[in-house]
Amino acid sequence: MKKITACTMDCPDACSLIVYTDNDGSLHIKGNPDHPVTSAFVCSKIKNHIKRLQSSERIVHPMVRKGTKWQPVNWDTALNLCAEKIQKFRTEPASILHLHGEGAKGVLKQVNKLFFRKLGTSQAKGSLCDAAGYLAYIADFGSRENNDIKNLLKADKIINWGKDLSRSSIHTAEIIRRARRQGTKILSISPGGDNNPSFSDAFIRIRPGTDRFLAAAAIRLFIERDKILENILIHTRNYTDFRKLIVQQPLNRLTVACDISLNDVEKIYEFYAAEGPSATLIGAGVQRYLYGGENVRFINALALISGNIGCSGGGSYFHHHSLKSLNLEWTKDPRNIQRRTLRLPRIGDDILEAKNPSIKMIWVNGSNIINQAPDSHKIIQAFESVEFKVVVDAFMNDTAARADLFLPCALMLEQEDIISSYLHNYIHYADAVLAPLGEAKSDFWIFHQLSKRLQPPVSLPDAETCLNQSLYSNDLRISLEALREQKFVKAKRPEVVYTGMQFDHRDKKYHFPLKLHQEPLPPPEYPLRLLTLIRRNAIHSQIQFQDQTQSPVLFIAPNSAGLMNLDLRKDVYLVSDLARLKVKVQILHGLHPDAVIYRRGDWIKYGGGANQLIAPMITDLGKGAAFYSQYVRLENA
Repeated sequence: MKKITACTMDCPDACSLIVYTDNDGSLHIKGNPDHPVTSAFVCSKIKNHIKRLQSSERIVHPMVRKGTKWQPVNWDTALNLCAEKIQKFRTEPASILHLHGEGAKGVLKQVNKLFFRKLGTSQAKGSLCDAAGYLAYIADFGSRENNDIKNLLKADKIINWGKDLSRSSIHTAEIIRRARRQGTKILSISPGGDNNPSFSDAFIRIRPGTDRFLAAAAIRLFIERDKILENILIHTRNYTDFRKLIVQQPLNRLTVACDISLNDVEKIYEFYAAEGPSATLIGAGVQRYLYGGENVRFINALALISGNIGCSGGGSYFHHHSLKSLNLEWTKDPRNIQRRTLRLPRIGDDILEAKNPSIKMIWVNGSNIINQAPDSHKIIQAFESVEFKVVVDAFMNDTAARADLFLPCALMLEQEDIISSYLHNYIHYADAVLAPLGEAKSDFWIFHQLSKRLQPPVSLPDAETCLNQSLYSNDLRISLEALREQKFVKAKRPEVVYTGMQFDHRDKKYHFPLKLHQEPLPPPEYPLRLLTLIRRNAIHSQIQFQDQTQSPVLFIAPNSAGLMNLDLRKDVYLVSDLARLKVKVQILHGLHPDAVIYRRGDWIKYGGGANQLIAPMITDLGKGAAFYSQYVRLENA
């Protein structure tokens, strides 16, 4: 049997999938060759999803904690217990906290937010992903629009600021390969330790977190050489103050800050200044620092002043909104109840500090929050202080293990939905090609059943209404029936954004940043910058238990000061002021000596969990988690 569906993982590519089921029930997943972006291939993360679906570790029955033991219960018992607790606490709705993650994306997943919005519960705001970056785009351009991703093929040059093309968005990587084959020159900028040099014609290794200084250095060359056109500046705001800020920065101070040479500054200047359009590709890692938003803003300013915004083959690319082009008006509550907001990057502290009322119930869906957010042990302490915790998941991960009630959820391929992409402009129908395993249920089913058990009940729209209304958008001209038949449709969005240098601020101008903060120095006792980067074979913490049985691996440069006085024949520990973690050390050539790399997502229960070591720091924009501003050291036992 063959069915076409779509990937709903937290990945920009949002692939169109062909799922084959053999007579013996075995599954095979391929990329849809008829999809203009997916183009017949998919990543290993999708292929590994089959293992997750069929894993012996998957939990497919509701379970209630009894002391230190788990007891299976039926759905009626589980939902009645949920309703009883919500009924008890809804008189003070702020005592209930909803933590919604992006472990699975789609229109119907938004009903979770609607349910708690109507109750008026506490909510978490901020981001563990990309908020500093997209707020930087809004500060600069007035919106977070990108050129169509395939417009990269019209660039003469592409500057990749920190996106690991071997691990993140393999379809962006394929577009880069195609562009390079047809003559586009690629410059990659990162702290190293990735495979980007193999995608590149030139490479600049930069000290982590200092991208804004490299961009400022290149901008200074444009100013000194009088290469900024007046017909660009008339469409900008604050240029005089911005220019003053730049010329106050000695060039050698900027190069020392980011540990690069003057030749490197000339190289990036030439990529932006040479004839023909230059496109800018910004990775999410660039904005996961205390001044991550500033990093992005200065990169955007370089793209703007060099004349590479608002043109075909140019543009600055980050993430779109992951539900762009879809209508989510149905998720709003017209009463607009004021809700207490806790900060996601500091969720452990904020739960413990919440008063009048304190947090008495937590509901978690789509997130392994203890594993994924900074300061894991503080979050564990916070969970232990809360009377009742519900986790909706498929595995007994670090968060689920601290719950009082476990509700088994359906996974991708087992539930219907509509999904959009934060890379391209296609909307997909995600068909349910399998029945949920055991008693697993979709989040949508869970909330509909739960809402009926409350007094008064919480009114929620049915699935057909949600799916239909999501397509009532200015960018779409398709019915739900047609989308189910066609499987995907391209939203009507421009190939090139900000044409004519018309931006989305009220004044229609581009807004320059007016501050350039120095990068904080590492504490003397913690000299190494910890970069907890993505894996190639798993999304976030969706890692099979058999892949977590060894000590986590830490990668370090051969010339790193972190190796001094360290005996690699003995046990080695990665240490911060919060925790220590036993690791295996591997030498990685090409990595900046100030950095160490840890591939994130492995679980505390299996000896991993890098977020135990990371303090809950917040980015300059968007209340994002400044994961990469954590410093550590290596030591023997």
